[in-house]
Amino acid sequence: MLAKRTLTALGMALIGLPAIYFGGVFYFLVIELLVAGAAWEYVRLFRVVNLRPSMIITVGGVVALLAARMFYAPAAPPMLSGLTLLTIAVHLIAYEKGRDQAAQDATVTLGGLVYLGWIGAYLLDLRNQSNGGWWLFLSLFPVFVADSMAYFIGIRYGKHRLSPRLSPKKSWEGYWAGVISGPFAGAGFAWLAAQAGGPQMNLWAAALLGLILAAVTPLGDLGESLFKRQAGVKDSSNVFPGHGGFFDRIDSWLWAAVIGFYFIRFFVPIS
Repeated sequence: MLAKRTLTALGMALIGLPAIYFGGVFYFLVIELLVAGAAWEYVRLFRVVNLRPSMIITVGGVVALLAARMFYAPAAPPMLSGLTLLTIAVHLIAYEKGRDQAAQDATVTLGGLVYLGWIGAYLLDLRNQSNGGWWLFLSLFPVFVADSMAYFIGIRYGKHRLSPRLSPKKSWEGYWAGVISGPFAGAGFAWLAAQAGGPQMNLWAAALLGLILAAVTPLGDLGESLFKRQAGVKDSSNVFPGHGGFFDRIDSWLWAAVIGFYFIRFFVPIS
């Protein structure tokens, strides 16, 4: 299992790292694929429990929202408004045709548009800032380190369940190991970035960001677990061997991108 996870992670890194470094259309296409894939899985999860969110509106809307935020941001708010109205219209028609759960279906569709389309687009907003590649790495690196520490420490020493119903394998021991590692990952990356010719980041600010990310982004993982438990499945899909599906890969990134974007906006220049 560990070998499979490691090989898959290396494969994703071979695509993801150059995409982050070069940015532009290459990065956009990678993120579009990941988030659209997550939207597809999201709809399928709810269909397992006999809800019928609109696949076309959810996936198509997510694709459109990300494209708007990437290429013409002023179009994104009216687009979200239009998609919201379209969602209500489509599902009320479904109710008239006999679909008694149409209101729940509409709520799930709207949730996918906002959570994956609007929030997911922060992965683009963060990269599109000046020095965006560095800021994106700074926002994701502590999450990777914290996740890894939580996984290995949890396997070896985990005894107290963090969330028995949502994620029985997660432990408080693993969680705190991740939280402790977060500030070191943030400050360590900031120092390495400066040595490599990147922006001069205040190490204390970077450490604080790392702490916040390590402490809060596990909620993204648990949030997706909430959807999966409702559907009674372990992974959103098996696209990535040892890692699950698209949604499993980006669940924490969604939170990291939003937190990183606004932290950096309020604290940059943080040197």
